[in-house]
Amino acid sequence: MKKLLFLYNTHAGKGLLKSRLAAVQDALAAAGWDVTIHPTQGAGDATAVAAARAGEFDRIVCSGGDGTLHEVVAGLMGLENRPEVGYIPAGTTNDFAKNLSLPRGMEAMARVAAAGVPRPVDIGSFNDRYFIYVAAFGAFTDVAYSTPQPVKNIFGHLAYVLEGATRLGSIQAYPLTVEHDGGVEEGGFCYGMVSNTVSVGGFKGMPAEPVRLDDGLFEVVLVRQPQNPLQLQAVIKALLTMSPDEGGLVSSFRTSRLRVACGQELPWTLDGEFGGAPAVAEIVNRQKAVTIVYGK
Repeated sequence: MKKLLFLYNTHAGKGLLKSRLAAVQDALAAAGWDVTIHPTQGAGDATAVAAARAGEFDRIVCSGGDGTLHEVVAGLMGLENRPEVGYIPAGTTNDFAKNLSLPRGMEAMARVAAAGVPRPVDIGSFNDRYFIYVAAFGAFTDVAYSTPQPVKNIFGHLAYVLEGATRLGSIQAYPLTVEHDGGVEEGGFCYGMVSNTVSVGGFKGMPAEPVRLDDGLFEVVLVRQPQNPLQLQAVIKALLTMSPDEGGLVSSFRTSRLRVACGQELPWTLDGEFGGAPAVAEIVNRQKAVTIVYGK
């Protein structure tokens, strides 16, 4: 009988997993898996457990928010042989889950995690760290980890919008040199996003062109500093519609790697969590590094 490790975080999102935990575990066992269960014990625990015990299992299924999945994948990336990963999203926004064609309902998602279609997925390396679907810097990127969890639980995605609205008067530009497959971008940038996903921050359709999770390429968006309210409005419209802005402040391209050099410390988020503030970030697409289970 194949072995499965079930890692879960009952504190994620609105706590929906707590009432469905027994049913989820039953769905995993009913699919023929020998299930070992581990509730996460705090930040970083899923990474440590995945790294230490991955060799014992054929599949690791995690349940929580995108941060829980991020921790599991980070733990696996240091290993040569990586088990398949199933994901039962139970967080507030669950951006990455929107790539996986998952059904509604915890038990239905558990059945997919147990018996869905394994497919390879690219993983990003960020200096000595990793991310699954997005690395970002600049305006509003700290909203995900600075918004209190109780506020997220009550308001859901609206919590991010409410918190972000308070930052409009403090947008800062960073002097950057960004090297990528197609050339070099230089100037003062207030926002940047390196992604491998169809959804960022709960919004679908970013970017406008189809995204393939295993093509070895990131989708990158860079925003230069708006100088007046009209330019800011144009930038926001361009980001929401992923169309060119008239002022030329938004650049977008695909690349397999990039080097972001700043004249100062530059705070980043990785999959919605604080990722440090390096002056230089070396970002590389690790093509098909992890196998994740999809729905239909």
